[in-house]
Amino acid sequence: MTTKTDTSSATHTSHPAFVPSPAFATQMQRLLVDLTELSLQGKQLHWNVVGKNFRDMHLVLDEVVDAARNFTDEVAERMRALYILPDGRTGTVSEDTTLAPLPAAEVDTATAADLAAAALYATSKTAREIHDDIDSEDPTTADLLHAIITRVEQLAWFIDAENRVANQSKPAQLTV
Repeated sequence: MTTKTDTSSATHTSHPAFVPSPAFATQMQRLLVDLTELSLQGKQLHWNVVGKNFRDMHLVLDEVVDAARNFTDEVAERMRALYILPDGRTGTVSEDTTLAPLPAAEVDTATAADLAAAALYATSKTAREIHDDIDSEDPTTADLLHAIITRVEQLAWFIDAENRVANQSKPAQLTV
């Protein structure tokens, strides 16, 4: 006969090697929100894109969604490993995201490219803004940010190139 142990009244104390600050938790939540919104926006554009180069744009938007969903899960699981409660509820995401809203209509491929690139760059900006503070508290978590920034900026470059004009289009702050 097996005996069932009642642990509901037992006290359990964890002893993690690292306990993040409240500011750390807030910054990770910011990134979680933007990654969640990025995956939703990627799917919205994926479903509603039309026009020239449709298939290529349709497929690259799936890459955006896959990357955003994977990174969302990695960030949320990292938060939980550090005893931070991730909040990915729709109300939280819509209220706290830094990504601009999308139109509720069909979107031509050129506009979809601009919107997707803007969402990717906004997500990268959030990751870059929180990076130094995260790194100063926990370099291990900063490694996750490095992977996110690298992939998100690569996808932004791929998509942004769709509308670029060779030797003419440059970022606003680039003067070279």
